[in-house]
Amino acid sequence: MTATDPNCGDPKRFMPRSPRTAIEPDTVEVPTRRSARARHPLVVIGNAIISIFVLLAVLAGVVLFIGTQHFDAPGPLPQDRIVNIPHGSGMRDIADVLTREGVIDQPWVFIGGVLVLKAREGLKAGEYEFKAHSSLRDVVATIIEGKVVAHQVSIPEGLTSQQIVTRLSADDVLTGDIKAIPAEGSLLPDTYNFTRGVTREQMIERMQQAQQRAVEEIWEHRSPDLPLKTPEQLVTLASLVEKETGKSDERSRVAAVFVNRLKQNMRLQSDPTIIYGLVGGKGTLGRPIMKSEISQPTPYNTYVINGLPPGPITNPGRASLEAAANPARTRELYFVADGTGGHVFAETYEQQQRNVARLRSIETDQKDQVPIDDQMNSPQPPQGASANSVVPPPALPPLRGTAKPQHVPGGL
Repeated sequence: MTATDPNCGDPKRFMPRSPRTAIEPDTVEVPTRRSARARHPLVVIGNAIISIFVLLAVLAGVVLFIGTQHFDAPGPLPQDRIVNIPHGSGMRDIADVLTREGVIDQPWVFIGGVLVLKAREGLKAGEYEFKAHSSLRDVVATIIEGKVVAHQVSIPEGLTSQQIVTRLSADDVLTGDIKAIPAEGSLLPDTYNFTRGVTREQMIERMQQAQQRAVEEIWEHRSPDLPLKTPEQLVTLASLVEKETGKSDERSRVAAVFVNRLKQNMRLQSDPTIIYGLVGGKGTLGRPIMKSEISQPTPYNTYVINGLPPGPITNPGRASLEAAANPARTRELYFVADGTGGHVFAETYEQQQRNVARLRSIETDQKDQVPIDDQMNSPQPPQGASANSVVPPPALPPLRGTAKPQHVPGGL
């Protein structure tokens, strides 16, 4: 066999073979058969399931990618809007409300996002403000974090409990009715924040609790020589201070006048107690006090009774409570309006008389400056009022304490 023999490259051809074996056909290898285990139905099904899972995972990834883009995309809301989600609303109910209000336009993406974030239990009812073009992620975050809209109700100092109930009843965000008028002086005037769904009774309870905390704290730090025996008396004294002056720099001096009078067993002679004795919780008389009413006996009229009235005549604020608990250190026993909205104070009745004369001079000058037509058209004293009734000049605004010293010697 030469080197050019085509069979020289086959190692099997180099093996010397007998003539018999040379004429026999070459043996062909039989293909290997798959094992019985590989052809088992369970294996086939398992492979199919794995393939399906892989396919589903790919599809889920695609859906998650697309959903995330929609979840973070700006929403359809053209401008800020407040939406109320009622109590008891489920996830689908919330999605319907948001869709109806135009906050979202893909409710199923909203539901999917809530489920992915595992925030279903965190969805809270309430009133929410959604910003313009809020994304679904922003919407979900706002609800989960409970960023509800805060409302306010302001209760000014000096209102009676009946007047406060009227104010709360007029608030169209609060719900429910108030069963009974709270005790006078049991509510703390302030500005209160609340959310939609809060009842009027709950607001009354908040105001009562705030008043109790304030009185306990202030009573604990009262002046040691205060002639008061109970926190209830403190509230009563503070209610007189509240009605006598609205100026912050006068409260402690007004309180001092009342405290000094209590220590000397002098009648307090406070005009607001006359009014409360006549009209109670209505708060205002609607006209000037008549001279005959100054001596008219009522349980609250401090021109007639000794000491404090039997209870508060209004709901005093914290500033008046603090002034009553820690009055100024003075010997003053009198005060009268100064014609400018404030008061002048005096230690003796003679000083008080001079202050009253000065006030009358101011009133006369102001009356003389009023045009004749205005004087003729000004309100006249009510029917039945005598010439000595306490009727302020038409040009003067209502002044507290203008009539006190001239009626009763030694009065305020």
